[in-house]
Amino acid sequence: MSLRKSIRQYSKLLVYSFSMTTAILLWGYDLVVVGSITAIPAFQRDFGQFLDDEWIIPALWLSLWSAFGPLGQALGAVTGGWLQDRIGRRINLFIGGVIVTISVAIVFLANRIPDMDGRRTMFLVGKFLQGYATAIIKIQSLTYISEIMPTSLRGPAMALFPTFTLLGQLIGAVVIFVVSDIESERSYLIALGSQWVLSISPFVLAFAMPESPAYLVRKKNMDGALKSLNRLFAPKNNPHEALERLRISIEAEEKVAEKVTYADCFNGANRRRTFIVIFANFLPPFFGLPLLSSASYFLQQVGMSSSNSLLFLIVGIVLGLLSNAASVWTISHIGRRKLTITTLFLSAALWAGMGISGFWHNSFTPWFTGAMAMVIIVVCGMGAWPTSYVVMSESSALRLRAKSQAIGGIAAYLSAIVTNFVLPYFYNPDAADLGGKTGFLFTALSLTGAVWMWLLVPEMKGRSVDEINHLFEQRVPARGSSKWKDHTEGVRMNGLIIQSSGQQTSSGV
Repeated sequence: MSLRKSIRQYSKLLVYSFSMTTAILLWGYDLVVVGSITAIPAFQRDFGQFLDDEWIIPALWLSLWSAFGPLGQALGAVTGGWLQDRIGRRINLFIGGVIVTISVAIVFLANRIPDMDGRRTMFLVGKFLQGYATAIIKIQSLTYISEIMPTSLRGPAMALFPTFTLLGQLIGAVVIFVVSDIESERSYLIALGSQWVLSISPFVLAFAMPESPAYLVRKKNMDGALKSLNRLFAPKNNPHEALERLRISIEAEEKVAEKVTYADCFNGANRRRTFIVIFANFLPPFFGLPLLSSASYFLQQVGMSSSNSLLFLIVGIVLGLLSNAASVWTISHIGRRKLTITTLFLSAALWAGMGISGFWHNSFTPWFTGAMAMVIIVVCGMGAWPTSYVVMSESSALRLRAKSQAIGGIAAYLSAIVTNFVLPYFYNPDAADLGGKTGFLFTALSLTGAVWMWLLVPEMKGRSVDEINHLFEQRVPARGSSKWKDHTEGVRMNGLIIQSSGQQTSSGV
């Protein structure tokens, strides 16, 4: 089914999906507010140190703050993957909302501690707890949307995650820019306190969204699953037929093992699928998203003024938002492998250009560095970034989806811990002070990501859940997978029609 026809056919489902992405809006907003707060002069004065006639954040604390957020996210991913399979997607979302509200209070009150190290430590605790809560919310959202989306909308729907992440970052960057000229502590307190507004979203969604039908089928609650499918699919689609398809898929998977554990993700054909999920979560760090997310502070270290660096951050987010919106078309028309590999190679070339510019120190250098960062955002925003979400959602088996997403999340957050801790030592003035030459690091990482994509990930565009299962069961290699055909699809479809018809006849319909 074409993208246009799919949107018309599943319009009600898309409304619920867009509602769920407001939780991702919170993720992006928190990410940029807590990450870019270090660029506000008043925050640098209250939490930093005076060095060479200016206030800076010490590299140690900048690294700790950058790393402890992802550390909390890693633990939150483990909790979210385990918890949502036990209590359901909705209650899990509610719990994440409660914890994120508490975390905002902690970072908001951190400056009340009189001792400087105590003040920095309290901010560190708040960042850790905020990462923990937002990861619970993100893992739940990823699992929920990947479970309810039909094949024709799976790619475009997952592309909404980076789009709404960037939209949240845009709102956060505008708030940071507006308050940055305020000289008192009110500048960063307004920014931190504003996170409470978007923290309302998980609470509203926890009560408004129907529970995941896949979760209810696994719990043998067929009446509840049918009610959820009615809310998601009716009246344009047949919820009874959708329930039957879902029941058959889940029962087929449960024949392998009824009880789902994290160990199952590394058994048999699932081992390869799990490694692909992990790799997909590595893609954003490979093309440099951790550095691009803190572009305002990074550009200041290569010679750009505070106000201009914040403007570049806002422009970059707008460009990323537009390119992510365009990725709905690219993902619908271009294969996952071709799109990802091409954009990673382009990213490597652009990072190399930034690295070369770092050998010159003049007034043009910071502007060229900023321009390269903007182009990288556009290129990867149309390719590698959204495809990372699509690949991680398509690769895992349906019954292992929550736990596979959690494992992928752990991999992403652990890589973010390393990159966020190490990166400041590359470009901060009190460390290596490489400036634009930091681009060479991401040149190597982008090339590594492109090679791994070519060797590891098969083409899954346009394939149903059953087709993808069969692709991995047959151990189809990544190279040449675009031409692979599932010859058993017709047999399975006939079996579904026979089973469905038999059930309808016995019920007198």
